[in-house]
Amino acid sequence: MDNAQQAAQPVLKRTPLHAAHLRAGARMVEFGGWDMPVQYAGLKAEHQAVREQAGMFDVSHMGEFRVTGPDAEKFLQHVTTNDVSKLKAGRAHYNWLPGESGGLVDDIYIYRVGAEEFFMVVNASNIAKDWAHLQAQLGQHHAQLTDESDAWGLIAVQGPLSEEKLQPHTATDLSAAKKNSYFAARLFGFDVWLARTGYTGEDGFEIFVAADEAEKMWDKLLGIGLVPAGLGARDTLRLEAGFPLYGHEFSDTIHPLSSPYAWVVKEKEHLGRAHISAAPVQKLIGLSLDKVPVREGYPVFAGAQQVGTVTSGSSSPTLGHPIAMALVNAGSADADDFEVEVRGKRYPARRMGLPFYKRGGL
Repeated sequence: MDNAQQAAQPVLKRTPLHAAHLRAGARMVEFGGWDMPVQYAGLKAEHQAVREQAGMFDVSHMGEFRVTGPDAEKFLQHVTTNDVSKLKAGRAHYNWLPGESGGLVDDIYIYRVGAEEFFMVVNASNIAKDWAHLQAQLGQHHAQLTDESDAWGLIAVQGPLSEEKLQPHTATDLSAAKKNSYFAARLFGFDVWLARTGYTGEDGFEIFVAADEAEKMWDKLLGIGLVPAGLGARDTLRLEAGFPLYGHEFSDTIHPLSSPYAWVVKEKEHLGRAHISAAPVQKLIGLSLDKVPVREGYPVFAGAQQVGTVTSGSSSPTLGHPIAMALVNAGSADADDFEVEVRGKRYPARRMGLPFYKRGGL
């Protein structure tokens, strides 16, 4: 590679855990401008570890913003669709940043720290866009925004044994922490924030730790037998759980109510309300196939007519066959049988309810 070619190569960002991934022999890939581990021992083994025991993911590439001030709640009520006023201190919820003219700027998580303080986690590829959007909407609100994305390492511990694995290493009673709780704790002697949240369909905790202590925390978690898992397993886990991924099921142009997440939009005034209130012309459905995995962008047919497109697809390690999510015309969404075109040939696909997998039973 000559100097000109080297100069043309994008410089990928690295999380605080980059060196730990290399030591573990992870296969690294570009993801949203970041150099991230796609797998360690192998996707299926990592997926199974999370479903049956406990695994951990580096999600330090996600962005973190803090919102403070007398109008912090009022501001967030304006820029999101869910009802932030219902959040009590120490609680978190899933939320949307709607656009002014349809679609989503991002899907996010909001954590209430106190009466005038909130913490927000945004998608890694949207950090700059979200920051600019929120700054533009701040207006006359008496609130301050702080971008803390570089200050935090974030490790997701997921799986049915998550609490059992972590409990011996903190004095905090983890069994008392309900889903979507958010609290300060000491873990392995480090000051952290823990949230009982995740993106896999399993129980677990997301650990917010100072960036300069993240690698030590990762090594402690390895030492108690947590299995490191990469982006590959993260994608199959979230797909089985029917969780949308920004850039696939959501975007600036996809009507968010095409998804089965209408509950995220509450009865309140917010940015872009008129556009979200309009009925979507598409619907997100689940598809099951016998043998052939399908990928994003593959055409979906009902009879002779193309009615939609696959948004996410993979072989399901848990179910043992390929699954997919697809956006299809609303008028066709209730059909039972579809076909997906793969390299010029169509394969039968049956509609399945979302999620494909639910903890405690299929």
